Amino acid sequence: MPNALTKACLGGTTTVSLQLNVYDSSCPQAQDIVFSLVQQAVSVDPRMAASLLRLHFHDCFVLGCDASVLLDDTPNLIGEKTAAPNLNSLRGFDVIDSIKSELESACPATVSCADILAIAARDSVVLSGGPTWEVEMGRKDGLTASLSGSNSNIPGPNSTLENLLNKFNNVGLSPKDMVALSGAHTIGKARCATFTGRLTGGNNPDEPPMMDNEFIQSLQQLCSGGSSTLATLDRTTPATFDNQYYANLLSGQGLLPSDQALFNQDGDIALLVESYAMDPFLFFDDFKTAMVNMGRLGPAGENSGEVRRNCRFVNQ
Repeated sequence: MPNALTKACLGGTTTVSLQLNVYDSSCPQAQDIVFSLVQQAVSVDPRMAASLLRLHFHDCFVLGCDASVLLDDTPNLIGEKTAAPNLNSLRGFDVIDSIKSELESACPATVSCADILAIAARDSVVLSGGPTWEVEMGRKDGLTASLSGSNSNIPGPNSTLENLLNKFNNVGLSPKDMVALSGAHTIGKARCATFTGRLTGGNNPDEPPMMDNEFIQSLQQLCSGGSSTLATLDRTTPATFDNQYYANLLSGQGLLPSDQALFNQDGDIALLVESYAMDPFLFFDDFKTAMVNMGRLGPAGENSGEVRRNCRFVNQ
């Protein structure tokens, strides 16, 4: 049953009408194919779960969830892969390629790359021990990309709370969505270069300081190996999708300054963090809702897009 959603423009994106079970007739094995290949990838590299989830985030914050993040540069198009938040950071493109190839063999020109990203993100959460939800589908793949949008729209690792709230609001997501979606940092890793301020006990310049000294020392030791060294976003349960991320914030052990910013100020945001730290089921419920809300973001304007045959290139 279609969702009746208002198509109001939100910071270059719009909410779009999607449906459940879109491919039940046209490609009934679609979700099974995605799950199987995501499962294979995660079994080889557990970090891939966080990487595939992150691909979906970085896609939806720029032009909506239209798979623009997957486009390679061509003489006629500058993609988003070289943007500061993405370069030498985003991974999993080859996994999406493999999924798309198998889907094209099973159901040619049917399942969009944007829907693949949304399904793979859900499956990555499930395979990491997190909740499941029904993914709304029916997205089209965009015909363009936005390097500038990637550089300006995607929340950065040193964002202040005000900056985070603004960026989420710009695409039509609420403060509750922001806090719940930030919980995706319960899995995955980040390079030392993304949290250098934490190494000296620093936080965001506009936030009150809150750091755990032992945590600082452990990061200093780890990052002595170089700025490209990887640190787990949640060192307690690094490969498990749970609510430990929020417990870490309460003890001053958020890895990124943008993580710790959620609990450095009093108010509704800090109360949400405390609630999620105490109640994993509340976090799971709100995370599922926020993922659905984010998944409804689509390109503004009348461009209906297409179903790409190859996720890296617009159809010729």
